[in-house]
Amino acid sequence: MISNTIGIDVSKDSLDAHRLADGKSRQFTNTISGLKALLRWLDEAPADLVAFEPTGSYHRKLELTLARAGKPYAKINPLRARRFAEGCGTLAKSDRIDAGILARMAALLDLKPEPRNHENIIELRELNAARVALIKDRTAAKNRQKQLTQQLLKRQNIDRLAQIKRQLDAIEKAIAELFEDDPDLQRRLQILISIPGISKITAFTMLIEMPELGTLEGRKAASLAGLAPMTRQSGRWTGRAHIRGGRANLRQALYMPAMVAARFNAALKSKYQALIAAGKPGKVAITAIMRRLVIIANALLRDNRTWTSEAP
Repeated sequence: MISNTIGIDVSKDSLDAHRLADGKSRQFTNTISGLKALLRWLDEAPADLVAFEPTGSYHRKLELTLARAGKPYAKINPLRARRFAEGCGTLAKSDRIDAGILARMAALLDLKPEPRNHENIIELRELNAARVALIKDRTAAKNRQKQLTQQLLKRQNIDRLAQIKRQLDAIEKAIAELFEDDPDLQRRLQILISIPGISKITAFTMLIEMPELGTLEGRKAASLAGLAPMTRQSGRWTGRAHIRGGRANLRQALYMPAMVAARFNAALKSKYQALIAAGKPGKVAITAIMRRLVIIANALLRDNRTWTSEAP
């Protein structure tokens, strides 16, 4: 049981904090001066964990401030927090109440702090989020191109695709430069791209979206990625297990590499063919390859070694 947890409800303008140990609450502005005041308040009674919900761009200054100050923190899925509140019988909702709920949830569930990330990882996450958004825009623009009939709209759409390409190139260059400037990240990158089927862009995404890789047990790594099958059983009824939750961006990034690995990575190709021969649907077999890629990446990073044909 964590003895002293602090919950923080994050909004655009304010940070509502609740300290579980003494029940005290404070509100701070979501500004540089407000964050400095928050750190001083945290130092009054050092917390075992600071818990907050990720809220788009609004929580990033808080996360970066806590990381720089070396404060342990955990980000809690908002839906999970709401269900916890309802399970505790708390139906009312306000910023102050939510902060208290987050503090109680962190303590009762003994939540673990996020891994100590470099500031680079936090910056990389923002860059990668922008990259993912641009890829969605590119897909939408390409689909729209097929429907356009007027030359003006066609030209505008072509210009938009060219703009997206320039922006993607700039973001990917910035991501690459941050990796090059960090020897530890660069070494981890080289380990991942040594795995047949994993490209540099995929490796970037894996390290950004799942910095815990290399510190987890194999099954835990697969579960965190949302690639571990969830059992569905009640009484005499047994449903089909399926994957859910986890980190969607990571799963999306692994789909095409798994397709490539199923064809050109000898070890994973035999596993894929064995699953197909056993009657498994193609998507189920590909999901198994995605899960295996995560487990392999976790093991290689843990052992600080590159891929060999004997890799786990």
